Amino acid sequence: MTFTVAIVGRPNVGKSTLFNRLVGRRLALVDDTPGVTRDRREGEGRLGDLSFKVIDTAGLEEVTDESLEGRMRRQTEVAVEEADVALMVIDARAGLTPLDRHFADWVRRTGAATLLVANKCEGRAAEAGLYEAFELGLGEPIAISAEHGEGMADLFEAIAGVMEPDGGSAAEPAAGDAAGPEAGAGAEAGAEEDENAPLQLAIVGRPNVGKSTLVNRLIGEDRLLTGPEAGITRDAISVDWTYRGRDIRLVDTAGMRRRARVEHKLEKLSVEDTNRTIRFAHVVVLVLDSDDMLERQDLTIARRVVEEGRALVIAANKWDAVADQSEARRRLKDRLETSLPQIRGVPVIHTSALYGRNLDKLLDAVLAIYETWNKRIPTSPLNEWLAAMIEAHPPPLARGRRIRIRYMTQIKTRPPTFALWVSQPSELPDAYIRYLENGLREDFGLSGVPLRLQMRKGRNPYAKSS
Repeated sequence: MTFTVAIVGRPNVGKSTLFNRLVGRRLALVDDTPGVTRDRREGEGRLGDLSFKVIDTAGLEEVTDESLEGRMRRQTEVAVEEADVALMVIDARAGLTPLDRHFADWVRRTGAATLLVANKCEGRAAEAGLYEAFELGLGEPIAISAEHGEGMADLFEAIAGVMEPDGGSAAEPAAGDAAGPEAGAGAEAGAEEDENAPLQLAIVGRPNVGKSTLVNRLIGEDRLLTGPEAGITRDAISVDWTYRGRDIRLVDTAGMRRRARVEHKLEKLSVEDTNRTIRFAHVVVLVLDSDDMLERQDLTIARRVVEEGRALVIAANKWDAVADQSEARRRLKDRLETSLPQIRGVPVIHTSALYGRNLDKLLDAVLAIYETWNKRIPTSPLNEWLAAMIEAHPPPLARGRRIRIRYMTQIKTRPPTFALWVSQPSELPDAYIRYLENGLREDFGLSGVPLRLQMRKGRNPYAKSS
């Protein structure tokens, strides 16, 4: 049996802390600032032998207009509509507030099966608020402390009682891990993965360049909050999706400003969350604002992607608003060649997320660069190529002796990584290493992905000893 649990309540009652407790990891950002969560976040929750989908929602506000708070409330309403059980969370230490009473009435009117959860009950200061909670008319409150893990057994019994009133057996825990930016962690450090695992696709960029709009347009629904306000997205939100039979996990991220402009703790947490998302991604789409492409922060993000060894695709968004597109293409090409020479041939797709233009081209580029990122070259043709490269342009002298490159092999993929056995590895100039990298890209179709060349000292390890 599978079912869905939505966590709702006013801001700053501990909903995201409870979400993290249920999924077993710190997927949602947690801070004392009210209203940290804005989009709804999904994960695989577990309590005892119960396994279920759990949805973290934004703090409920008494707003129904087109403001940011109104749009956040509609996201919460969608979550409750999808849920089999709603957990109405209150802060027992603060006691009941008018907002708690208002939204208890709202949850009751939805007709959803609702459990009242009194959070922050780890001390005697919460006793008064716990008893007040009976006034909401949602049944006996379940006293928990999401931060300290207290009361989880009572919560388990309550959920099991709602979903299995006949006492039937609960679902077995799922074998996979929770959905989120850390899923697929084996991609880090070039680990080989199951070919059937979802492609981890991260959408990154500066604030207000259209990342959430792009994700919504790709999946065909208003899944993520969008609007003219910069910085709406605060934490990485993953969405499972399928494109042409390929399972993809899209991860929308918070906009990344220059480090010098990041002052508040919450924004620092958002940037750390985005960096973690990049680290565990397979392919990263860097979204640019076509009116101001590849400015300093764009280049900083792109270099971070390359340093992490992820495959990169650039989406020049809002292309429909560009007056002189030929000049814009030329400027973008020149900037890439001068500022990102380490990933020559990176795909650039000119898109309009608002109008859905060139999104198929963008996804085709993602799938193509993913295949390149996973490419493996046999050792024999690799060494034949190496001999031809050395003959055309021999390594220079070092300390009066010719540097000899004896052997080369690919040691892993994701990104393509090669080991070269060199007589004097520390003396091989960077210019010669770039010569080999450029040759690999051109002759073996490795354009647009990071390459790793590791110099090792010693003889060919596979040569027969005399």
